[in-house]
Amino acid sequence: MTAPRFDVVVIGSGFGGLCAAVKLKQAGIDNFVILEKDAQFGGTWQVNTYPGCAVDIPSHVYSFSFAPNPNWTRRLASQSELLDYTRAIVRDFGLAPHLRLGVAYEGAQFEEEGGYWRVRTSAGPLSAKCVVSALGAMNRAAIPALPGIDTFTGAAFHSSRWNHDVDLRGKRVAVIGNGASAIQFIPQIAPIVAQLDVYQRTAQWIVPRHDRAIGPRERSLLTRLAPMRLLYRAFNYTLYEINAPLYVFFPRLFRLAQAVGLRHLHRQVADPSLRRRLTPDYTMGCKRVLVMSDYYPALTRPNVSLVTSAVAQVRANSIVSADGGERAVDVLIYATGFHVGHAPGAIDVRGRGGKRLFEHDQDCYKGCAVAGFPNYFTVTGPNSGLGHNSMIYMIESSVNYVVEAIKAIRAQGLHSVDVKAQVQRDFVARVHRKLRGTIWNSGCKSWYLDARGRNYAAWPGFTFTYRWATRRFDIGNYVVRT
Repeated sequence: MTAPRFDVVVIGSGFGGLCAAVKLKQAGIDNFVILEKDAQFGGTWQVNTYPGCAVDIPSHVYSFSFAPNPNWTRRLASQSELLDYTRAIVRDFGLAPHLRLGVAYEGAQFEEEGGYWRVRTSAGPLSAKCVVSALGAMNRAAIPALPGIDTFTGAAFHSSRWNHDVDLRGKRVAVIGNGASAIQFIPQIAPIVAQLDVYQRTAQWIVPRHDRAIGPRERSLLTRLAPMRLLYRAFNYTLYEINAPLYVFFPRLFRLAQAVGLRHLHRQVADPSLRRRLTPDYTMGCKRVLVMSDYYPALTRPNVSLVTSAVAQVRANSIVSADGGERAVDVLIYATGFHVGHAPGAIDVRGRGGKRLFEHDQDCYKGCAVAGFPNYFTVTGPNSGLGHNSMIYMIESSVNYVVEAIKAIRAQGLHSVDVKAQVQRDFVARVHRKLRGTIWNSGCKSWYLDARGRNYAAWPGFTFTYRWATRRFDIGNYVVRT
């Protein structure tokens, strides 16, 4: 049986995959499919349904420039609105026929003879001239191997796979972790549970969440007046972009910014002992800065306890901490984040000579291409992440570069394009030189760094410098086979 053949196979149906699909169609490329392992499309905003789930970047910049949404009801959109936005993208740009839902991407092998990719999926093999991987970084839940967890008799689940069948009312709940998802759902569940124990390994820097409703009159103006909509988007983009120098060029100034976080903590937590345990011991910005206004008040409730001693053992109905304390538990929720190491590295992708993608390092050219993997492109791959602004801007930049590459392959009838190894090495070296003095490399442990302490995630500059770097497909930096 001959495998179906496509010009492009897109992996993932989150913002990256949908952006790639739209841009392919706009380029006149219609012979492509989007593989999605889940039963529904939408990526992060389809999977994460925990209470209080929302974005912490203004909605009007956390959306595509080619598909503005004047009808956001809040400055910081909720999960349900963001999922509705992805549905509108699929509907308005005619992407439904290209979706293959419930089809998992299992790997790929480049076939030198013919210059195409043999793609393995849970629904059978495909072949494609080009592959666009838009898996995203946060799609593999990190669940710690807690001692004794197999003996636990209660319900246990990760925040990214929230079990809505478990009724938390009146239950004794333990939350392992205090990251971005935890600080959103803890205030939601704290009022309804009997007891909530929050296990904190590291205190986080948290700043107030400046959210507000966007009323009908304002939405009407944004709908009718395109210039106002553009100005509002530009204002919000600039408001966040001006923080880039703190992360990249003047990280010591973050010590001044810490005053905002400390003032927020002191205003909301009166107990000096609790306040001390919630005060971070690293410079703000080294880890992700969290945004929430009702997390600290939740921790001051009489039925909530902050536990800073590590989990020593899980028993049938309790958790024993390293300080010897034992606390009864009915439900355990992991808020332990994700394995953020670049997602395609977890899948068996083989390029020229059988080389496996990201097997030994996460070197990547412009976050879009990897030497030895012809016609294989990544959307916001290694070293294209941010700490200060909307990743949607970065996604659009990356996708524009990738689609230009695919257009060149098609227009010139090329066998393959493969970024030159030396070009990639030079680019990666420049990026890491620029990263040396940034806040992310200032000494704390974070998801920006790999096991060797190498920063594989962050882009060391303004977002518009990444847009400039990806403004055109620089075919001269590629090995081209005709």
